[in-house]
Amino acid sequence: MTVPALRIALAQADFLVGDIPGNVDKVLALSRRARDEQAADLVVFPELCLVGYPPEDLLLRPSLEGRIATALARLGEVPGIHILIGYPARRDGRLRNLAGLYRDGQCLAEYAKQELPNYQVFDERRYFTPGQSATVVELKGHRLGLTVCEDIWHAGPAMAAKAAGATLLLNLNASPFHQGKQAERMAAVGARVRETSLPALYLNTVGAQDELVFDGGSFAMNADGEVQAELPRFAEALVTIEFGAGGFAPAARAGALAPEAEVYEALVLGVRDYVQKSGFRGAVLGLSGGIDSALTLAIAVDAIGADRVQAVMMPYRYTSTMSLEDAEAEARILGVHYSVLPIAPMVEAFSETLATEFAGLARDKTEENLQARARGVLLMAISNKKGLLVLTTGNKSEMAVGYATLYGDMAGGLDVLKDVPKTLVFRLAEYRNALTPEHPPIPQRVIDRPPSAELAPDQKDEDSLPPYPVLDAILKRYVEEDESAEAIIAAGFDGETVMRVIRMVDGNEYKRRQAAIGLRITRRGFGKDRRYPIVNGWKAGH
Repeated sequence: MTVPALRIALAQADFLVGDIPGNVDKVLALSRRARDEQAADLVVFPELCLVGYPPEDLLLRPSLEGRIATALARLGEVPGIHILIGYPARRDGRLRNLAGLYRDGQCLAEYAKQELPNYQVFDERRYFTPGQSATVVELKGHRLGLTVCEDIWHAGPAMAAKAAGATLLLNLNASPFHQGKQAERMAAVGARVRETSLPALYLNTVGAQDELVFDGGSFAMNADGEVQAELPRFAEALVTIEFGAGGFAPAARAGALAPEAEVYEALVLGVRDYVQKSGFRGAVLGLSGGIDSALTLAIAVDAIGADRVQAVMMPYRYTSTMSLEDAEAEARILGVHYSVLPIAPMVEAFSETLATEFAGLARDKTEENLQARARGVLLMAISNKKGLLVLTTGNKSEMAVGYATLYGDMAGGLDVLKDVPKTLVFRLAEYRNALTPEHPPIPQRVIDRPPSAELAPDQKDEDSLPPYPVLDAILKRYVEEDESAEAIIAAGFDGETVMRVIRMVDGNEYKRRQAAIGLRITRRGFGKDRRYPIVNGWKAGH
């Protein structure tokens, strides 16, 4: 007897954390489209999509259970299609991370996630109790083994599903982006496919939540390890694919993204969702004429449109003519609202007020920081008055070593480049210019000239820091890979430089703890997945 093909709709969608009524509205709208426009038998949604991911301590709210139950009851509004959806709910008195299969408002089966991640940005063991058993459901003669996200990274849940009779693995995800993550996902799913000899469908969410970016990239893999369908990255999509006795039928595959392209798209999506979901009218940033602010401006415009972005140049006596010219050119090319607000009167007023307090003390970084803090005051005032999100422009290299001014250029709501090393900033600038070569938004001399904070005469970043290629290589090993000073030095780096960099990283945790959140694009950013005590006696190098 021939088993009929099963039409599965992949609902790769963007959900808002905490907006359970809005999220179920989206589920219902996509389910109708899958049923009416794509003749799907089954529509699959991401992990925890009813509450959004990660919900964090919203999971502890007493009203959560009632809100989820109300949302699930509404699934009956779209009859005639099976809906596989992720949500949190209490079962046997324990909160579980569930995947539920519904039809005509009735729950046909539930599966509780077995592998609860508790590393990097994940802390699911704080909230959930793991499931213990497989769930396999039959649909049109096909036996579907349900799994959720982390389950696919371990052999146990997939093998248990096969033992229970599954002929297809379905995996619901809320898998955040970092560089190279899509290849890692495919490798993990490929390992499960080889172990079980079963095809697998991997459905991921898309969008951004605070510092995390979810890049979609859902895919279907046959039992031979061949990917038969792959949805776009960093974009919503509703795509129906067929699964029959021979596996998944070939379907459209999104093209692979170059390393700079995927990072750039992640940053654009992160800014767009943060501004939109937080309810800001737009964004404002300080435009210095340097490469970090130029790249941030381009990302902001690509994310929310030039009409919603304001750039402010705030010159002081050390601001070069080149910086003034380049900032104006960037703003003009991108078509944003551009203001020039000199800060000399404010800096001089601060200096006069502090003159008695500072009598007999030599000039030092304090006077430089006054300039940055004056700029921060202006940007925050514009934010308050106009309802614009202040985008800060510090990169990961600077945040790591504290090369930034607390309550100055660190003042703001979202640091777009917080997880982007300076060497990658340069590559992203070149990438963005190549997208519109007829009107490159970042002047070439901004990319070519030595970086400078312009807080003192003839100041250059490398007067205070090692060359960025060296600094970034050390930071990657120390911050992202947790290597000791001894290991880094043994890899060929100058010992004095390594110890100096590590001291700067360790000594500036207090600054990072007070900094704006930033979009995560590496395996380990300065946020959820790197939490160090501010006051501690740990000695550098160990």
